[in-house]
Amino acid sequence: MVWNDVETASRETVRELQDDRLRAVVEHVYENVPFYRARLDEAGVSPGDVDGVGDVDRLPFTTKEDLRDTYPDGMFAVPDDAMRCIHASSGTTGKPKIVGYTRDDLNLWREVMARSLTAAGVERGETVQNAYGYGLFTGGLGVHHGCDELGATVVPIGGGQTSRQLQLLSDLGSETLTCTPSYALYLAERADERGVDVRDLPLSTVIFGAEPCTEPMREAIEERLAVTGVDIYGLSEVIGPGVSIECAEAQDGLHLWDDHFYPEVIDPETGEVLEAGEEGELVLTTLTKVGLPVLRYRTGDVTRLRFDECECGRTTARMDNVTGRADDLIIVRGVNLYPSEIEATVLDIDGVEPQYRIDLHRAAELDEIEITVERAADYDGDPEDLRERVQRALDAQLAFSPDAVRVVEPGSIERQETGKVKRVYDHRTTG
Repeated sequence: MVWNDVETASRETVRELQDDRLRAVVEHVYENVPFYRARLDEAGVSPGDVDGVGDVDRLPFTTKEDLRDTYPDGMFAVPDDAMRCIHASSGTTGKPKIVGYTRDDLNLWREVMARSLTAAGVERGETVQNAYGYGLFTGGLGVHHGCDELGATVVPIGGGQTSRQLQLLSDLGSETLTCTPSYALYLAERADERGVDVRDLPLSTVIFGAEPCTEPMREAIEERLAVTGVDIYGLSEVIGPGVSIECAEAQDGLHLWDDHFYPEVIDPETGEVLEAGEEGELVLTTLTKVGLPVLRYRTGDVTRLRFDECECGRTTARMDNVTGRADDLIIVRGVNLYPSEIEATVLDIDGVEPQYRIDLHRAAELDEIEITVERAADYDGDPEDLRERVQRALDAQLAFSPDAVRVVEPGSIERQETGKVKRVYDHRTTG
């Protein structure tokens, strides 16, 4: 079942839409956003030079720094009084990125979120418990808008309040839970502590996002909560949640609504556009946003694109689950490493909980990496044997041997009830 017939349209039909919409958005930003007019002039490109997406690589990239440099509203393509909603990033690494939505943009958001929820298996009249944060963060309201458009009943509980989450899952019979993958595991742990058998709950689907999620973590979520786990993707600068999502039928890549968001994957070092199937940094161009359109926005997220038809019948572009962020890259003794590589390794080992921590230190000018994992609550073997198995698995998978591997008791690694989980602690000092 699809929400909009364009999800199963031919690639030729979608390409025509993309061409028309790219021409329109380039003209829109050139006429209404001084930042883009200057960038396009600098690149020697005028709106009339753009025939369609075949010319997209002639357009300049946009970065998160551009949004911060033009704070608060220098990237808006409409007057401030035409905006109907404002969201923002957390601003933890500098000025927040302000994003605005016109009435048309809000309708677009509702549409792509209704598509996303439908792909995840949510049906009209079902109850969705929304444990994403409300407020300036786009997650909570994005899901909320989509539920309203779809005709599902939304429980707007927001993040945290775990005891109440469990109570409402039971009392209201919520079929779907939306949250981060780390919170889904946290909820499962708290359910065990309280003697709640989640298999007795009507919950059948968890839609998780806002953090990378490896296959071992998905498997842990599905097993512990007895659900189907569906990965959703989005970012505030593009729309919020609703850029892409897995379908519940196949769980084989995230359907990217590419009639609204044109995707590319580039080499993060050179900016070269990569072929389908090659891993690199995801770049997105908004084709239909009015208030804050972006050209070739560098998301920082690492993935691959493919264009084969899915088992579910959708013909959209699909992106692989995000394996990490280009700016999350850890460099240890000259070796490049993504935290997801460690996660995928340790979580595939029997006897280990789906929790881990990475600590980076510097001693005598040399980098050192310490990896801490928790033993599973039902593991009754020798802790040292488990530690050695973890060490061997990491040695085999990584390009170097960790300096220390620790196995600690269940519950020892700090949990986060709200917000994104922190896995990497860099204690190194710079000169």
